[in-house]
Amino acid sequence: MSEIRPTLPHEIELTMRRAERLAWISIAFLISIVLAMAVVMGGSQAMQTAWVEDMLSLLPPIAFLIALKLERKPATEKFPFGFYRANSLAFLIAAGALATMGVLLLYEAASTLIKQEHPTIGSFQLFGQEVWLGWAMIAVLVYSVIPPVILGRLKKPVAAKIADKVLHTDALMNAADWQTGLAGILGIIGVAFGFWWADAVAAGFISVSILLDGLRSMRTSVVELIDGAPRRIDSGDIDPLVNRVAAKLKAEHGDVNVQVRETGRYMRALIEPSDRPHLSGERAKVLIGDDDAWRLIEVGVEQREDEPSRK
Repeated sequence: MSEIRPTLPHEIELTMRRAERLAWISIAFLISIVLAMAVVMGGSQAMQTAWVEDMLSLLPPIAFLIALKLERKPATEKFPFGFYRANSLAFLIAAGALATMGVLLLYEAASTLIKQEHPTIGSFQLFGQEVWLGWAMIAVLVYSVIPPVILGRLKKPVAAKIADKVLHTDALMNAADWQTGLAGILGIIGVAFGFWWADAVAAGFISVSILLDGLRSMRTSVVELIDGAPRRIDSGDIDPLVNRVAAKLKAEHGDVNVQVRETGRYMRALIEPSDRPHLSGERAKVLIGDDDAWRLIEVGVEQREDEPSRK
């Protein structure tokens, strides 16, 4: 089976390898952060929420690595267009998980406030001295902020260069981790001063941040999967490249309808002459049979320069 595979510039290939390395480094740091938090989180709602968020932060880099591996696979009989849209599917999975967990964590924080559950932060023995567990929590929270924030700043330009929305979402989560850490620290200090509600309020703040990130990402990922026009990597606006491609094709081919859709990090453009008739029902019946003709809505024919387009 023949397949047209994109030829990537050497610079893009190097950037993709850099993105892979950053993803693996992120996974390693996040695992160490998750383990450290599990040891010290105790009964703190804010710490538990921050721990869950760091667990969720593992999803985007893992999804990115899996999608990239699938994307490089050649086309098969069952997948004749290749696996380029694995990136879009990974984006939807990561975004959906974020939004769902954001709702659940927000519910837990609200329940704590409604029930007025008073969290307690105990102590532990260190070299024969009793140490308040809150200090260990704060130290771990500080550690949980520094590596992700640095990695997030490194990932943003890389994601933009290779047009990868999964990596971009991951970078945004990493870059915003200072909010999670600060909220957790304020919650722990609040409990120490007798403000029992501070812990749950901090957890709620973290939950809202997770939920908003998830909803924004879900909107863009769904648009991609239903063949919407390509969107910018940092917003729901149509990518300026769409208008650039359409203008160039219209200048070359005259009065044509240009349709551009997203295929993972790539784009596909379809040129449809305005005077070309739509696929008729009779033609569809000839090609696929009477019972299933309704399923065939278009037949694209590769057009040579010396012959007219047809359906």
